[in-house]
Amino acid sequence: MGDLEKILRDWQFYLCLGLAPITWLCLALLVPMRDDFVGLLNNSLQLVMLVAVYPILEEVVFRGLILDGLSRWTKGRHYGLLTEANFLTSILFVLAHLIYQPWLWALLVFFPSIVFGYMKERHHSLLPPIVLHSFYNFGFILFFA
Repeated sequence: MGDLEKILRDWQFYLCLGLAPITWLCLALLVPMRDDFVGLLNNSLQLVMLVAVYPILEEVVFRGLILDGLSRWTKGRHYGLLTEANFLTSILFVLAHLIYQPWLWALLVFFPSIVFGYMKERHHSLLPPIVLHSFYNFGFILFFA
């Protein structure tokens, strides 16, 4: 069975996809939602960057390089389902988002980051976190950009 087939058969992958609307709903309680997304559709380059390019680049850096490096450094220590490396990577992910997002938005990326890291560790592949990251970003853009 190939990597993609394993991912598509994983009920936890679908659970993580299902967490995206819950994340968007929680954010909606804190941030006003868009009343339309026509402006976004007119800026298709921005849409492609936020839904395709940035998730790939960020996942390669954070889950591919940093998480893997921290996993070796922390020797795989974990607390339940959460590894120490995933926790530390998610903190760095938040700090990186503080550069170009308001502090509340940056703090809120901690939770999706934990999900992305969990899927990377579960499948030993960047494909699940990239797909999840793209899906989460699409919802954020759709409702809040």
